[in-house]
Amino acid sequence: MTKLFITIDTEYEAGFTMRRGRDSRQENYRRSIECMTDRGAVGVTYQLDVFDRFDLKAVFFVDPMPALIWGVAAIEDIVGPIIERGHDVQLHLHPEWLALAGTNNLLPGRTGANMKDFTFDEQCVLIDYAAATLAAAGAPAPIAFRAGNYGANDDTLRALAALGLAYDSSHCPGIVDSACKISLGPDDRHPIEYCGVIEVPTGCIGGPGGLRHAQLTALSVRELLAALQHARNHRIADFTLVSHSFELLSRDRTRTNRIVKRRFERLCEGVSAIDGLTTATYAMMPPAISPAAGPRPVLPFNGARTALRIAEQAVVNALYGEPRARMGVSINAPADRCAAPG
Repeated sequence: MTKLFITIDTEYEAGFTMRRGRDSRQENYRRSIECMTDRGAVGVTYQLDVFDRFDLKAVFFVDPMPALIWGVAAIEDIVGPIIERGHDVQLHLHPEWLALAGTNNLLPGRTGANMKDFTFDEQCVLIDYAAATLAAAGAPAPIAFRAGNYGANDDTLRALAALGLAYDSSHCPGIVDSACKISLGPDDRHPIEYCGVIEVPTGCIGGPGGLRHAQLTALSVRELLAALQHARNHRIADFTLVSHSFELLSRDRTRTNRIVKRRFERLCEGVSAIDGLTTATYAMMPPAISPAAGPRPVLPFNGARTALRIAEQAVVNALYGEPRARMGVSINAPADRCAAPG
């Protein structure tokens, strides 16, 4: 049985509050967690509805750092529905919130975009605060972690181990230039004991020049389901898929991205139909260190599947990308948002 970890990075948007001010909590919740549009909500509650429809379980990596400015209630609003519906809450952390914390800054005078920007001792302070806040918001004490932007390093893993968290999932073999500086490479695709924790790499498939990461906005539903069938057929123990609380929205977070929404629904339906595949959580069925030698097999590159995805993503970008992209002006971020994992 192959275990699928559907992981949802669940977070308020620090940049939005930097632009709109500290009193923007409700609007930030609407656009980043609830994801309300004129066609209805497509955020966490909607995702929970779809998971329940197909009897799937998911792992929500929740960022508690906004509690620095809004208090624990801002995190309770996120955690409560997830726990009530029987899904898993684990720890996510974006240190950008330190820049908004004022006198509540845990590290006075220090800010940074990623965990790797901080020393070991500073990372211990951040993780300890975030884990305690998540528990105060009603979640079980976390045992797993993912750094915001995947921006961890080896000191992050050592800090997690020192604080009693057993798992990390910040290593992303499918993104060559990610913010992650954990000293593992693209061939490290099995869960591995490293720096005192079990590192659980995110999933990937073969691409034309390397690997491509298994994120909802980075692969088509054909590729995702083919990757899961490949993992099942090769008796691979686990596969980690990444998404976000806001991923079913347009880039400006104002409209439903109907193509990605349909992709999400078809993925969940397809997962429920694959024999030998089950969704798992860190709380109930955590990943195990793999005894296999050598790099984990990945779904081989297929030109036809890739061409179909590129065509689909071109439509996504035209309809739901940044306004300047829809006007034909080149932008740095690719159409599938894979450069900004969150």
